[in-house]
Amino acid sequence: MAILVTGSTGTIGSQVLAHLQGKNVEVRALTRSPETAQLPSGVKAVRGDLADPDSLRSALEGVSTLFLLAPNVADELTQAMLALTVAREAGVKGIVYLSVFKGETYHDVPHFAGKHTVEQMIEALDLPATILRPAYFIQNDLRQKDVLRNVGVYGAPIGSKGISMVDIRDIGEAAAIELVRRERAATPLGRETYALVGPDSLTGEDIATIWSEALGRAIRYGGDDLVVMEQRLKSMTPAWHALDLRLMFSRYQTDGAAATADDIAHLTKLLGRAPRSYAAFARDAATQWAKG
Repeated sequence: MAILVTGSTGTIGSQVLAHLQGKNVEVRALTRSPETAQLPSGVKAVRGDLADPDSLRSALEGVSTLFLLAPNVADELTQAMLALTVAREAGVKGIVYLSVFKGETYHDVPHFAGKHTVEQMIEALDLPATILRPAYFIQNDLRQKDVLRNVGVYGAPIGSKGISMVDIRDIGEAAAIELVRRERAATPLGRETYALVGPDSLTGEDIATIWSEALGRAIRYGGDDLVVMEQRLKSMTPAWHALDLRLMFSRYQTDGAAATADDIAHLTKLLGRAPRSYAAFARDAATQWAKG
C-alpha cells in the first residue's frame, strides 16, 4: 500500500515529500500535470485534482494513507469535504489533514472557518486522522526581501498581540512523521491534533527588531494599515482572496495567534526537538540574500 500526498508540488506538499524520503514507504504525489511535475526521486506522480472526485477515486487505488491539503481556492471547503468522502469510501486507513491554527475561533475568516468545518466532519464521522493546525508560515516573509533591504521596513501588518509563526520545514516533518506512523499501523489509529507553531509569540515590532539584528541595519515595523494591504494584494490575487487575507490579519491584530506552552511541548515531543525559531530563519535568509 502507499501514501498519497495532495498539494504535492506546492510549498507544503514539497516539504512533506522531502521529509518522507528515506522512510521506506511507497509515496505517490497527486498532480494535475504528472508529465512536468518536479518530484523527489522515487515518488510516483499520479494524475488527479481535488476538484474532480473521479480522478481522486482513481488516484486512491492502492493507497492506504492520505495527506490532505486542500488548495486555497473559493471552493476549498467543498473540495476538502468531497476528498474525505472519497477517501472514506476507498477504505483509506489513515488521514493527515492540514488545517489551520485558531480555525475554531476566527469565525469571520473564510479559509479558517472552512478548515474548522472540515475538522468537524472528521470528528463527526470518526475518521482515523491527524489534524495539523499550522500558524502563519515563517517563510511567507521571504516576500518581504525587497522592502526589508531597500526600504528598511517589515511590511506584514501582524499587529501587537503576538503570533507564533511556524517554519514550513517543521510542518513537512510533522506531517511525514504522522503519515508514516499511520501507514505502518496494522489497524486504523485514533484521532490526534497538533498545533504547528514556533517557540516565540512575536509582534510586528519584535520581528522588525529581529530583522535589524539579522541585516545589520535599522528596520522599522510598517504599521497596521489593512486597507492598503488589501489594495496591494488585489493586484496579485483575486479580490475574494485579498479580502480573506485582510480579515485574517485583522484577527491577528485584535486577538493575536499565540501558542500555549502545552502547544509547544506537544509539538516538541512529536518532532523530538524544539520547533525552529523566526530568528534562526531570519539569520539564514540574511546570509543567503547577502550571497545573491
